[in-house]
Amino acid sequence: MTVLDIGGSIPPALYRVSDAVKALGLSRSVVYDLIRVGRLRTVKEGRTRLVPASAITDYVALLEREAGAEQ
Repeated sequence: MTVLDIGGSIPPALYRVSDAVKALGLSRSVVYDLIRVGRLRTVKEGRTRLVPASAITDYVALLEREAGAEQ
């Protein structure tokens, strides 16, 4: 499943925060808040903070589970 195809035929395994913002349709500050509280996992490569594609998928699944629990 492709999270966000940003120009290549093979989707990236890691996204810069700016690309994760686009994939999730959330503001930059909300995404950084999610990272800060641990709801969206990240990794670091050098000084760059990256969001694994699996973390985006996991976060969306978490939202779906939470929405299902409210019903």
